[in-house]
Amino acid sequence: SRRVRALLRLVPGKRRFGIYRFLPFFFVLGGAMEWFMINVRLGQETFYDVYRRKRSERQHKQRMEE
Repeated sequence: SRRVRALLRLVPGKRRFGIYRFLPFFFVLGGAMEWFMINVRLGQETFYDVYRRKRSERQHKQRMEE
């Protein structure tokens, strides 16, 4: 816990921005995660390939039930 506090104190802008000084880190982290999900293939497909396939399967199943 002391190590974490010491590490957090190293981030500049505490007086001016308070807790919001961490927002740029989370913004970059979110962008990196999005890039990873779009561009990195695990096996044969990316996250969005799986998402589109599952959505298509759900739509097909719904049409068959109607």
